[in-house]
Amino acid sequence: MERKRADIIADRLEGMIFEGSFADGDRLDEVQLARQFEVSRTPIREAFQRLALSGLVEQIPRRGVFVRQPGPVELMEMFEVMAELESVCARLAARRISDAALADLRDTNIRCQQAVSAEDADGYYAENERFHRIIYRQSGNGFLEQECLRLHKRLKPFRRVQLRFRGRLRQSMAEHENIVAALEAGDGDTAATVIRDHVAVQGEKFHHLIASLRPAAE
Repeated sequence: MERKRADIIADRLEGMIFEGSFADGDRLDEVQLARQFEVSRTPIREAFQRLALSGLVEQIPRRGVFVRQPGPVELMEMFEVMAELESVCARLAARRISDAALADLRDTNIRCQQAVSAEDADGYYAENERFHRIIYRQSGNGFLEQECLRLHKRLKPFRRVQLRFRGRLRQSMAEHENIVAALEAGDGDTAATVIRDHVAVQGEKFHHLIASLRPAAE
């Protein structure tokens, strides 16, 4: 299915923010961007809405849309909560996951591996997102699933940018395989631990992420 133009523009704007084309607090000019992307203002507005959902921009009535980069502490706190929520999902899913969902996870990992081989970080992220959504659903807890989806959406641009770090795709792929192995074995403790480590941003991973945000902050 062809991707919506607004989604493509949102991805481009996301990249421009991380690359430093827009600094924290900059106002995004709807008319100028429509001219730059050679589109009407409608897909630009839709792209702004998607970026606002992820928290990368803030829409202020009667003033406009402004770039908003979370600080290191806020970012660390969000990833910490995300890791714990996904850990609970994996623990529950280890007891509740269906054979069909396990097959879907294995198929998703095959497509992830193809993206790794092609060094396609964006393609990998699309499959990675599907992988995590399956686990949320298989927790069997609708409230937990919705909370995970909400925070996942908020962290999406930061999770995407991590995959561009050297060696991260292969590391993430290995972690996916360990997660599926634990779920297949019905080992909730191991599934919870490996997915927590997979999602958490600590040590070197955190330093890389903060460094990637520095151009926009400057």
